[in-house]
Amino acid sequence: MANLGFLGLGLMGKPMAEHLLANGHEVALWSHTTSKAKDLAASNPGGRFCETPAQVGEFADCIFLCVGDSAMSEEVLTGADGVLAGVKAGTMIADCSTIGPATARRIAGKFAGKGCSYLDSPCSGSTPGANSGTLTFMVGGDKQVFDAVRPYFECMGKNLYYCGDLGMGLQAKLSQNLVLANTLQGFVECMVLAKKGGLDPKLMFDIIDNSAAKSGLVAFKAPFLFKRDFTPAFPLKWLRKDIGLMLESGRELGVPLPSTSLVHELLSAGIAQGHGDEDIIAAFKLFEDMVGVVVEPDASDSGS
Repeated sequence: MANLGFLGLGLMGKPMAEHLLANGHEVALWSHTTSKAKDLAASNPGGRFCETPAQVGEFADCIFLCVGDSAMSEEVLTGADGVLAGVKAGTMIADCSTIGPATARRIAGKFAGKGCSYLDSPCSGSTPGANSGTLTFMVGGDKQVFDAVRPYFECMGKNLYYCGDLGMGLQAKLSQNLVLANTLQGFVECMVLAKKGGLDPKLMFDIIDNSAAKSGLVAFKAPFLFKRDFTPAFPLKWLRKDIGLMLESGRELGVPLPSTSLVHELLSAGIAQGHGDEDIIAAFKLFEDMVGVVVEPDASDSGS
C-alpha cells in the first residue's frame, strides 16, 4: 500500500480521500478546516492528520488535492508551509482542482525544480460522483507519471482520460464545462418560459427528455428543481469561476465565446442575489424572480 496525501476535504475532496483510505492506503490529510482532517484521520486507521500542507509533502509519495480555485491551489502547494516546502524528489502531485492552465504550468515548474512531477487532473461528476467513486478524470502531464498514478485515480473514478501535455486536462475540463454552463442556461430559459406560458413543468421536462433536446444534465437536475432542493452538489459560485477560466482561455487562444460570456454575467447576478453557495440549479431563481413564476409542478400533479 502507498503513502498518499490529500489536501482539501470539502464536498468533493472528503469522499475522494475516503475512497483512497478504503483501498488500504496510508493517507496524510490536510484541510483549511482543521476539524475535517482530524475527524477523517481519527475515523480511518490509515488516516494521518497533518497541521500543514508541508507535513503532507514530507509524508507522501503521491499527493492529491481538490480545492476551490487557482489562488487556493497555489497557496497550499507553493505558499508558506505549502507542499513544496516538505516534498522530496520523486514525489508526484495530482491537482484535481479546476484552475487555470497557465497557473498549473507555473506550479508544475516550481515542483520540477525540486525533482517532483505535477499532473493537472481536474474531475467531473460533482459530489454524487465523488461519493460513489465514479468520477471522470481529465489528465495532463507526463504520460509515465500518469501511468504510475493511475491505480490511485481508479480508487476514485471510473473514466480516466489522458489528454496530453501539462494544462491539457484543464483545457478538456473547461471545454466540457462550457457545454454544461450553456446547457444549464438553456434549461433555465426553457422551463421559465414554459411555466410562464401555462405548461406544467413536469410535462415540459417529459417532452424534453423524449426529444432531440434530451440532456443528461437536465435529466439529473430536474427532480431537484421540482423539489426545490438547492443543496449544493456543484455550487453556483464554482461554475461561475469555471466560466471565468473558460473566457480567459478563449482570450488567450483567440476563440470568441459570446454565449458563455452572457452566462457568466447571469450567474454573477444570481450570486449577487445570494445564491452562490447553492447548487447550480439556483440559477433558476434569478429568472423566476424576473418574470414572477416558480418552476414547480402544478398542484394538481399527483407526483407533487
